[in-house]
Order: sequence, then structure tokens, then C-alpha cells
Amino acid sequence: MKSIHKTSIQYSFIHDLGILVKFKLSLMVVISSALSYIILAKSQFQLPVFLLLCSGGLFITFAANAINQCLERDYDKLMKRTALRPVADGRMTVSSSVLISGLLCAFGVILLAMINQGAALLGMLSFISYAFIYTPLKRYSTIAIPVGAIPGALPTLIAGVAASQGLTWEGLCLFGLQYLWQFPHFWSIAWLGHEDYKKAGFKLIKDVDGKPDPKYGLYASIYSLLSLVFLFIFIINNQLNFFVSIGLVLSILGYTILGLNLYRSNNERAAKTLMFGSIIYLPIILFLFLLNNFLI
Repeated sequence: MKSIHKTSIQYSFIHDLGILVKFKLSLMVVISSALSYIILAKSQFQLPVFLLLCSGGLFITFAANAINQCLERDYDKLMKRTALRPVADGRMTVSSSVLISGLLCAFGVILLAMINQGAALLGMLSFISYAFIYTPLKRYSTIAIPVGAIPGALPTLIAGVAASQGLTWEGLCLFGLQYLWQFPHFWSIAWLGHEDYKKAGFKLIKDVDGKPDPKYGLYASIYSLLSLVFLFIFIINNQLNFFVSIGLVLSILGYTILGLNLYRSNNERAAKTLMFGSIIYLPIILFLFLLNNFLI
């Protein structure tokens, strides 16, 4: 513990703030929302709406991450990868983290409300479901993953509502694709951090004989393959260029194969491959949809 404390006092407040809100991860979330807006808005793209969406979404994501670390501070202390988070390590008080989260959430919702009420409502739903449903549920049931995937995919739906001033089938399909993407992504992360998660009492995946259940690799491949359903909806509505369709199908099949590889091998290498594959997969899917805007 002494060596950890020596490391912790080297952090500045700004650095701690970045850790509290998970700055890099939050940027990835906002990038997916931004790309979704561009894809769905097409010729109706409006720069003020785009900027409000990005900044409002970023603040709400920051807020959700901050309150998450506050609520899980006692469990973060038990895990090696999270023990030095500012609230868990005592460098930041609980009241400070709650205040920061509250202010960020309020600013985020106000900015989204400047787009429309639907975007603000979905933004608030994202914050509440992540912080107060998904976060505590992780300690009780593996159902936390499908529940947590909802706020994880809502930025895409918020982008759709911002682009079209309401729900559209295109926005719902992009939401579905991002929702399904998260299962292999988070199961691979849960596989790699399985021992740490068990120490803290998190029940993200089940284990068999002390190792993660290999069936999660199979589940990952099934959820990946289900993405073809949403892709098919775009195809039957003549919304996809032929070559873009091929690229999307191949991307989904590649993601499916990575899940099957984890099922067959059930080892760290396969889990890491799936995790890194998931990080690459989503941007590829979104950029292919973006490319499609210029080809149809």
C-alpha cells in the first residue's frame, strides 16, 4: 500500500479529473455518436446541432463515468487495474466526484435539450441507466451486460433523434448494431479481468473450474452474427451500395470468427484478439456507412 500511495501523490488534479471521467474512452463514445449523426443526417447536416450533440454527449458520458467511480470506490480498491482511481485511492473526495458528475450531467442535458426534447430525454436515460441500474447490477447478475449495453448504444440513438428530430428505422438499426457490438467487446474485457472482477465481487461472466466459461465466446459469435438482421433491413430498403454491403457483411463475419476463436481456445490470447478486434470493428462499420452516403 505504501508504494501505491507514493505513486498516487504524483497525479495532478487535472490528471485525476481525466481519470475520473475516463477521458479517452468518453471520446470514443462521442466519436461513434458524431459519425452516426453524419451518417443519418446526410444532406440535412447542421453544424450547430452537430456541435451541441458532441459536447452534450461528452458531458453526459463524463458524468456517468464520474458517478460510476464514486459508487464503485470500495470495489475499485480491490482490483489492481482500478486501485489508483482518484476516488478509490482517496485523492478525490466522494462529495467532489458527485458534484463534478452532477454539474457535467446538467450541462450535458441542457445542451441536448437545445437540439430537442427527445435527445435530452435519451441523454438523461443513458446517465441514469448506466449509473443506477447497470453499475449496481454488476455485483448481482451477468444480466448486467445486456442491461449496460443499452446506455452504451444510446449515443447512437441520440444522434439519430438529433439528425431526424425523432426516431427512424435507420437510427434504430444503427442503435441495434452498436448494441450487439458491445457483447463480444465487454465479454472479452470481462474474460481478461476475470480474476480481478471476482475479487471485487462482480459477476459479469460465469466461470467453469476457475476459468471463464468458454460458452461466452460462442455467445459473442451469435450476437455478432445477429447484426446481419439490422444490415438486412438496410439492404431490403435499397439503402446500401453493393460494395459497402459486402464490406459490412465481411466485417460482421470477421467479428463472428473472433468470437468462435475465443470459444474454441478460451485463452488470454483469443480474448485479447477479440477485444482489439472489437475496437477496430465498430469504426470500420461506421466508416463504411459513412462511405455509403457518397455512393448511393
